[in-house]
Amino acid sequence: MARWQAGARDRLEQAALALFLEQGFAETTVPQIAARAGLTTRTFFRHFADKREVLFAGDEAVPMLVQRLMVQAPEDVRPVPLIFSQLGPFAETVFGHRRDVLRTRHRIISTDQGLRERKLQKMETLRASIIDGFVGRGTDELTATLAADLAMMVLGTALERWLSSDGSAPLSTVVTDVLAVLRTLASEVEREV
Repeated sequence: MARWQAGARDRLEQAALALFLEQGFAETTVPQIAARAGLTTRTFFRHFADKREVLFAGDEAVPMLVQRLMVQAPEDVRPVPLIFSQLGPFAETVFGHRRDVLRTRHRIISTDQGLRERKLQKMETLRASIIDGFVGRGTDELTATLAADLAMMVLGTALERWLSSDGSAPLSTVVTDVLAVLRTLASEVEREV
């Protein structure tokens, strides 16, 4: 067996996802994943800290992308216009190319309380990054918090709709559709006030 096999990480990910679906996350072991991929347990641990990281690896880069986008945006753009203009492209960049994996991941996570908690932690990290980004742009903390919650709500709703759809529309279009409904709701609120 070659010391460094090409495509090992992808093979491990595919093997793990298949096993998680077949026998459940809790029942799947790292040695089983490695064996299914035709690799060693040692190779598994070169790519992933543990079996949960098969589902969450790469998520740590998302908050850094948020920070970069916040810094690159024109200084005079307020939080809500920034969300309306950048959330769709951001979602497409981060998630748009991974629909099948995300659908599988969603199915697996929904079956395990520990995984659901880990997902919530990752989402909270993203939310905190958005808040920090807005505060770093000079937005007061309350506005930054509400704007981050708005962005997370829209992103979460759009992802759920996109993953449960036939996938014919790109994620950025689904985000735009959700934002359009939000805009309609906001105008209804303004009429009532």
